[in-house]
Amino acid sequence: MSEPDPKADLLRYLQDARDALLWKLDGLPEYDVRRPLTPTGTNLLGLVKHVAGVELGYFGDTFGRPFFDKAPPPPWWYTEEAEPNADMWATADESREEIVGLYRQAWEHSDSTIATLTLDAVGHVPWWPAERRKVTLHHILVRVISDTQRHAGHADIVRELIDGSAGLSQGKDSLPPGDRAWWEGHRSRLERVAREAGNR
Repeated sequence: MSEPDPKADLLRYLQDARDALLWKLDGLPEYDVRRPLTPTGTNLLGLVKHVAGVELGYFGDTFGRPFFDKAPPPPWWYTEEAEPNADMWATADESREEIVGLYRQAWEHSDSTIATLTLDAVGHVPWWPAERRKVTLHHILVRVISDTQRHAGHADIVRELIDGSAGLSQGKDSLPPGDRAWWEGHRSRLERVAREAGNR
């Protein structure tokens, strides 16, 4: 067994979530990556845009390493007068390549912060209430991993609603074996059970 490396462990779980989220866009046309599939408008490209902003804010501004220090931030950034929820969807002028590219740049920026600082390094979250603003890199890593994994789960469901694709990552679906007919039978069984329980 190798020596424990908590920072490497945390970064591995963050990268797993990042990769899973981006994989959900693969092979889809432009409409489907933008299509809102919940009453609150959850969509795949919006999830990517949101988590890019999460990383840039928490690993950038929080630790005095702003990403938008040489160029102005986008209109949806937290320091701007953005409309509510502007970071959760892509405008027609924001391309998939632009948003995915920003997310990959966010990874590099975040990874640089993580590599440079110790886990007990202190930062301040500018948009949190003053009494809670002081945090450590460890705290922020755990928070961003949790947030990214949560949104990767949202993306799992949205992608399944679009074309039936399911699974954790390419070549590793983490699902029990079964063809389309098996899954249709499984779903029908669950529907029957739900109706039976609901009628008691």
